[in-house]
Amino acid sequence: MTGLVWSALLVMTLLGSLASWMLKLASADLRPTHLIRDWHLYAGGAGYLCAALINIWVLRYMDLSAVLPLTALTYVWTLILARLFLGERLNRWKIGGVTAILLGVALIATM
Repeated sequence: MTGLVWSALLVMTLLGSLASWMLKLASADLRPTHLIRDWHLYAGGAGYLCAALINIWVLRYMDLSAVLPLTALTYVWTLILARLFLGERLNRWKIGGVTAILLGVALIATM
């Protein structure tokens, strides 16, 4: 079960990041008439809903004090997606922050 729970946690964080990316794309035109027809809005909402449901399931098997810090992996995925698909620039502060997150995740994962 442990491998499945850890896999679900990774999927949950990736879904959260993908949902944010979809909402970023939906934010291009915030006129209500456009937004209501933009599939990115619905994809983002669905992504967050699925991530929340997976989070609830994961919490059944893991301590909250471990799951919540591990959700910081969402920031790692977001940085990668923003760079690859939105063309956002990386700088030493962003890379340093993600490195700190990964070190924290590694520390928590070995508990």
